[in-house]
Amino acid sequence: MKNDVVPVQIRGILPANSGCALFVGNDQKVFVINVEPQMGAIIGMFLRQTPKERPLTHDLINRIFQGFGISVERVVITDLKNSTYFARLILQQQNELHTARKIVEVDARPSDCLAIAAAQKKPIFVASDLFEQVEDMSEVLSRMNEAGGETD
Repeated sequence: MKNDVVPVQIRGILPANSGCALFVGNDQKVFVINVEPQMGAIIGMFLRQTPKERPLTHDLINRIFQGFGISVERVVITDLKNSTYFARLILQQQNELHTARKIVEVDARPSDCLAIAAAQKKPIFVASDLFEQVEDMSEVLSRMNEAGGETD
């Protein structure tokens, strides 16, 4: 799978009319995934490593993973259908003797995948064919940075 994906990062977060715009990309191209305002705030907290009084849902998920010896390998944004992005969370579990490992791919919302990746500092990828088709928003991100918008 790694040959048909492009590495990306969360390049910025901007509050929008009905949610939050996550700028995702690399030096080649940046595209936007719109998420709920709360998810944008949570992802921003993970990127900034903001201390939290109580564990958030994604913290709980991470602790459950740890308890079962599961690690997040990577996140892959896989598709765009009817203005909705799709993503996969790639997990690995070692057996008790550390002699074998099991890889599991889980369908998940991109916002949840990005929150988990930000919390655990795990790599984010985009399917190559999807990366080619998304609109480049690098100029918007650049203007946002010049205007002093929130970036992470």
